[in-house]
Amino acid sequence: MSDALPRHAFAPERLWRWDGYAYVPVDREADEERWAGEVYGGPYDPSVTQVTDGIATSSLSCPSVVADMLDSLLLEPGHTVLELGTATGWNAALLASRAGPGRVTSVEIDADLAAVARTNLAEAGADVCVEVADGAGGWADGAPYDRLIATYAVETVPCSWVAQVRPGGRIVTPWGRLGHVALTVADDGASATGWVQGLAAFMPSRTVVVPGDAGVDFDARVGGNERPVGWDMGQLSDAHLLFALRVALSDVHITVLGSGDEWEVRLVDDAGSWARVTPAAEGGLARYGGTRRLIDEVERAWDQWCAHGRPELYDYGLTVTDEGRVQYAWAWDPAAGPRWPLTPRARRRPRPVPRAPVS
Repeated sequence: MSDALPRHAFAPERLWRWDGYAYVPVDREADEERWAGEVYGGPYDPSVTQVTDGIATSSLSCPSVVADMLDSLLLEPGHTVLELGTATGWNAALLASRAGPGRVTSVEIDADLAAVARTNLAEAGADVCVEVADGAGGWADGAPYDRLIATYAVETVPCSWVAQVRPGGRIVTPWGRLGHVALTVADDGASATGWVQGLAAFMPSRTVVVPGDAGVDFDARVGGNERPVGWDMGQLSDAHLLFALRVALSDVHITVLGSGDEWEVRLVDDAGSWARVTPAAEGGLARYGGTRRLIDEVERAWDQWCAHGRPELYDYGLTVTDEGRVQYAWAWDPAAGPRWPLTPRARRRPRPVPRAPVS
């Protein structure tokens, strides 16, 4: 990271810390040392900069992931860059320090965040153009770009992103809130493919419904159907297994809570089908409801992963073809390996963002 662009110069006066139950404010004026601890907590610690309705909606990403994604972008001086998700502007400033002045356009859906980013970037001397728009549409006015990078997770790659990057250009984006991929646009400009680069959780797009948004209250789900589960729950701590399940069941949100003898697995899809697995005398006990038996689907996906030789997350990749109309994940080989189709999600109106931080 550039010493000329310190992280704290892009941090707001109020940050947010998860206390185990909710996000609580950390104000610089009240406790500057604690505030600085949030900014520079560690290489794997993000700094939450905005909370909306109790949910984190913007952050300074953890330094290790920022560095990893910038490395995956293969950015060179003189490249034109489109960034999607400006937030406070730190990543855009880092891009500009490498690409050069006037070479970076950044798009932010939240007008208030965009205004803050413009101020931060100007004070840092970073020549970046910040536009207010939905990143799903990219920014056609500056196309074609040599590089495109997103700072929020998508379930499928918007076709506009491929269309706005030149053939041979590179797209780096978080995928499915579990990892990030680097795609190279093909010579025909209508497709892109590439490998998973690393594992990290990112905030999802604000305008797309993602698994877990179905509003299932698991604490109230004490009834429903039941059946025993013979899982070795310790294996679900394996990031490669969780990634494989996420690929195979891209419309199912899988949450693992606890460890040791006290654990819980929660499953939910877009339509509200659910399953909750808790410890039992032997293995686990699954309670489930809805139109799908998610517990059965997860077990089948687990068996499939084993049958394919337990590929690790770095063995996976994504392909976007037919100008974005067809997208699939694959393992081992983009042409001959096993593949899983990806389905675009329903879009929704952006959630209103308050002009002042939530207290």
